[in-house]
Amino acid sequence: MSAHCDQRLAVCSWSLQPVSPEDLIGKIRQTGINRIQLNLDPLREDPAVWDPTAAALHQASIEIVSGMFGCVGEDYTTLDTIRVTGGIAPDGTWEQNRRNIQASARLASSLGLNLVTFHAGFIPHDQSDPAFSKMLQRLGEAADIFAVEKLHLCLETGQETAPDLLTVLKLLNKTNVGVNFDPANMILYAKGNPIEALRTLGPWIRQVHIKDATSTKTPGTWGAEVPAGTGEVDWKAFFAALKALNFKGNFVIEREAGTERAADIRRAREVVEQNAA
Repeated sequence: MSAHCDQRLAVCSWSLQPVSPEDLIGKIRQTGINRIQLNLDPLREDPAVWDPTAAALHQASIEIVSGMFGCVGEDYTTLDTIRVTGGIAPDGTWEQNRRNIQASARLASSLGLNLVTFHAGFIPHDQSDPAFSKMLQRLGEAADIFAVEKLHLCLETGQETAPDLLTVLKLLNKTNVGVNFDPANMILYAKGNPIEALRTLGPWIRQVHIKDATSTKTPGTWGAEVPAGTGEVDWKAFFAALKALNFKGNFVIEREAGTERAADIRRAREVVEQNAA
């Protein structure tokens, strides 16, 4: 892989399941990568432990390339539970999520970031569904909160098809909103071919996750996340499509399953090296 490409690699901090800034740094060292997408939730929820994060990462020469936040009350047990509880869609958690979004935007700004990602939650396919306009309104509010801090907000792919997400982006019409493209999520949620989705969303993509998966054999249930290079993502076609789109963003390795996270991340790096040259 070229030095230029190597400079675009990063790893998701939450993939390493750190319990402190020192633990995070130690686990990042095991991956051989010195750039991360940082989960902002621990910093917001437990400042006593996580306030030293920025200084510790700087001291260790580890760059934060972007941020991420989750939403309260999310239940990923099944496709049905996340459909009901995911993101900013549920009314019961919206007020708390809005407060957290405001805090996350301020936190990201204080860290000098310019891009933060999250899962918006289930977006109805039918625009006449009242939940569609409500989601659009909430996304607009979140976008404006981040715009005040001069930050880009990226919606992570997965819970809707690429054409449906494209419709939302066009209707939303916010210059600071883009896409964090995760090919594995398209497979996990059974929402279409990742390469076709990549081409559909191309102009909106600001960051990509390097993650792999296999399709479910039982409709209505999860697919399986697997180490990069062992699933159904066609990585050669994936990187060829990104090159054709003139994508200039970061390749951020994410691993959310398994007990050998650092080793799997190193393997994912090899996948990028072999295909992104």
